[in-house]
Amino acid sequence: MNALTLKNLTVPGRLRDVSLSLGPGRLIGLVGPNGSGKSTLLQAVAGLLPSTGEVLWNGRPLAEIPILDRGRQLAWVPQEVHFEFGFSVRAVVAQGRYAHGDDDVGVEYALARMDLTSLADRPVNRLSGGERHRVLLARALATDAPIQAWDEPLAALDARHALQTIALAHERREAGGTVVLSLHDLRLAHRLDEVVVLHDGTLVAHGAPQAVLTPELLLTVFGVAVRSGPGLILELP
Repeated sequence: MNALTLKNLTVPGRLRDVSLSLGPGRLIGLVGPNGSGKSTLLQAVAGLLPSTGEVLWNGRPLAEIPILDRGRQLAWVPQEVHFEFGFSVRAVVAQGRYAHGDDDVGVEYALARMDLTSLADRPVNRLSGGERHRVLLARALATDAPIQAWDEPLAALDARHALQTIALAHERREAGGTVVLSLHDLRLAHRLDEVVVLHDGTLVAHGAPQAVLTPELLLTVFGVAVRSGPGLILELP
């Protein structure tokens, strides 16, 4: 079934009473102004922040699932990680296979999918920001987890690798997975299955982008106006 359900998820001072049901085979965007709670929500879902309420995976509290099993079900990609040690790119990506045991095939596939094969033996702390982010995405891909939670996965990427990452998200969705990613590009949000709009730590709207990202909501939440024209054209009111 691969359903992810949040019930009154709360992180004190940062997120309040968020309830959502996210089904399988969906590509879901978290949008909202800076500080609205997008990263907090993803971290709470991943069990990285103390929270109240429930995060359910197929009706079972995610916190009750043994850590190795949880690692097979959910992959988390943070905005940034500062690697203190000079582990190789391959070693970091291989962390994604920890819950599965040794699997060179899965690691090599993830390296190739994110254009990292030529960098596989390079120390990860000597990479550029965009290259490090591709390593984090490759590690998540290596888990083969049905829930992929990506925090601003496109922020550090060049145009080619941003498109590659979006293609990867669509592939995970087509395989029946649930991909939840935070992003700031509202034009890109229109290409997703669903959007979740957060503002000041609360859930404002959830649904199909065309139904949710109305001119009224964009003005109220983001402080931008929509101008008539091809595509989504935003401007200051």
